[in-house]
Amino acid sequence: MAKETIRVYARLKPLGRRQQAGIYSVDYDEKSVSSLEIIVPHDLADGFVNNKRESYKFKFQEIFDQEANQDVVFDSIAKPVAECALAGYNGTIFAYGQTGSGKTFTITGGAEHYSDRGIIPRTLSFIFNQLQKDRSKVYTTHVSYLEIYNECGYDLLDPRHEASRLEDLPKVTIMEDPDQNIHLKNLSLQQASNEEEALNLLFLGDTNRMIAETPMNQASTRSHCIFTIHISSKEPGSATIRRSKLHLVDLAGSERVAKTGAGGHLLTEAKYINLSLHYLEQVIIALAEKNRSHIPYRNSMMTSVLRDSLGGNCMTTMIATLSLEKRNIDESISTCRFAQRVALIKNEVILNEEIDPRLMIVQLKREIQDLKDELVLVTGKQKTSELSQEELLWLDELIETFLKDNDPDSTLDVGADMCKIKYCFRRMKQLLNHSKMSDKKLLSQLNSEEKDINKEAREELKKLKELLQQRDNEINILVHMLKKEKKNLQGALFQLNAASACSTFSAQPLSANLEESQSPSGLSLSETKDYSSSVHSLPFLSRQAGLGKLSAGCKEAFEIFKQDHAYSVTIENNKRLLNQKFAEAKCLGEKLNALKNKISNLKRELTQRRTQRAALALCNPSEDLNTFDPVEEKLQTQIEELKTSYKTVFNCLKELKVEVEHLQLLTEKGEMKLQKDFQVWWSEEAINLQQEKPQMVSSPNATSTSPQLTKLSRHPSASSFSKTTEVVPMEDTAGKTDSISSSQATLQIRTVQGSSSSVSLIGDRQVDADILAFIKARENILQRKG
Repeated sequence: MAKETIRVYARLKPLGRRQQAGIYSVDYDEKSVSSLEIIVPHDLADGFVNNKRESYKFKFQEIFDQEANQDVVFDSIAKPVAECALAGYNGTIFAYGQTGSGKTFTITGGAEHYSDRGIIPRTLSFIFNQLQKDRSKVYTTHVSYLEIYNECGYDLLDPRHEASRLEDLPKVTIMEDPDQNIHLKNLSLQQASNEEEALNLLFLGDTNRMIAETPMNQASTRSHCIFTIHISSKEPGSATIRRSKLHLVDLAGSERVAKTGAGGHLLTEAKYINLSLHYLEQVIIALAEKNRSHIPYRNSMMTSVLRDSLGGNCMTTMIATLSLEKRNIDESISTCRFAQRVALIKNEVILNEEIDPRLMIVQLKREIQDLKDELVLVTGKQKTSELSQEELLWLDELIETFLKDNDPDSTLDVGADMCKIKYCFRRMKQLLNHSKMSDKKLLSQLNSEEKDINKEAREELKKLKELLQQRDNEINILVHMLKKEKKNLQGALFQLNAASACSTFSAQPLSANLEESQSPSGLSLSETKDYSSSVHSLPFLSRQAGLGKLSAGCKEAFEIFKQDHAYSVTIENNKRLLNQKFAEAKCLGEKLNALKNKISNLKRELTQRRTQRAALALCNPSEDLNTFDPVEEKLQTQIEELKTSYKTVFNCLKELKVEVEHLQLLTEKGEMKLQKDFQVWWSEEAINLQQEKPQMVSSPNATSTSPQLTKLSRHPSASSFSKTTEVVPMEDTAGKTDSISSSQATLQIRTVQGSSSSVSLIGDRQVDADILAFIKARENILQRKG
């Protein structure tokens, strides 16, 4: 966006033979600015006291003297504006001055010589030459020609112009959109593909202009004419279009009726011309003032049409045509003053770019299809606009589960699908509205039934309280009876045990001692039977409870059994290999996550790159969005490589998962086989031990057992007797003492008589059968090892 003032130029009309020149001088010394000085000497007819200014000095961008050619004027004034119009900026060139000062000659040109061509034909020739040279863009040009006659607009390119009267032609009207842009109704826009067509349209419009002979000019134009060239350009494959318009305005000349002596129809035309120029001056004055809030554009049609040119988005240039004849000095000074006011106006010029809707629709459709293809590649499913019946049922189940879940941190995850998300919102809204309506209905029903229920509820509550009290009384009675029966049973059991113990020890003291000395570990025959039954039932208990509930001795036997089992080495190898597979799976999982993060980062960079290029293309039209971008291509290549690596690692992880599951199955089968073999072996050892017990009981020798299991304990039924036991090693026939091994020890039991009676209690009569079986199994294992 550029902000610059309106450029103002001056052109001096050559004088005729009989015309007397005024006093003026042109100064070209100042840099890039020329000045015109006009001197008006005092006239004696004005009186002796005359305080009028004699010298008037005005500055212009450039002043073209009487000898300046048309090509010089075009190169200095119109060519820069035409170049800006080709670049996409709006431009306006208008000529202002009194009637007969050379405005039409400057803008349109003379018809006598080819070198007298004006700004309009030269601009058309320049524009089409440039369009032929520039093959990088596609250009289209249109032409319109508007005439404003007596404050009414007419289309000069209308083919009915020659055969119809001016009053019968459709008038051009002004329409304004909400953005305050001006649109002209009934103004045709003719396409011109080359210079010849454009010039034909120009000549057609010039023949339809209103021209009349006046005392000031033999061929005076009695209307304002605006010749507009519309240019649009677009690069191939791009959706951005540049549109610009170039107004070439030939204003009708102001005239003083008192000097021209015009009357009748010419007087009416002069009235409208001077009025429209007056409104133009008002607009110029308002634009020059900084604090002016209202600009009177709507006062005349010409100022409404030239709204953008005078105070908007346009590069505007004014040509002040001056007739420095002595009798026209006052009008020339007024023209220069108007030019100085115009030079104070600043316009903001903006590049006119817009997006072609059709190309944008095609581009967006292609982008949507690419996104759909990418979504199918990522999700593996074809995306449709409507949800299937299976998906709707699945979503209903998810919503129902989510609503029933009391966890405040629970979430409803339906994936990154907007159709599913919108359906969930609609469904939950329906359920919420339905629940509100049902709650209202239920509340009304409860209010109506509450009165009937209250009475029944009170009666039911009373009955329940009475029944509860009755049940409490019955429970208390039963608990009291159970406690009483339990005390009686404990007393009878204690008396029975005491009586049987006393009778046994008093009737057979010696036999009991003998039996106790011959039984293993000091146990009686009856206790030996109980012991055998307990040992026999041990494997079944272990089999039912599992290895996790074994006693300490049984677990130690299982560890020793596992060392010699054939499956133990295989199980250990499988476990070691399983740990290695787990470590590999962990590494692959970490590598998989790292690849996924890299792919996400590269996609984010690719999106940012595309967004930056799109924004750069909008800001800088020279940038092509479809050109090859090495950075974007590199990111695409890296993403594809990472996706290939991701698939490879993922396949390896799937294969490793199958191997891990197979190893886990083999390990579980081996452990189950080891447990079953141990249970079978443990049962066989217990049966063998049960078969060996009768031999140990009938043997006259002393009992052989482990010294670790020999304990002193008090029998419950013999608590009143005093006893003394002594355990000494047995001597062999040679008189030597046997050494106690880890497998067995020989004990000799001697009874010491007490004061009243003596009882020999050797060992613990409540020996754990499980531990004893383990000792026997351990002895067999040690013997087997050699």
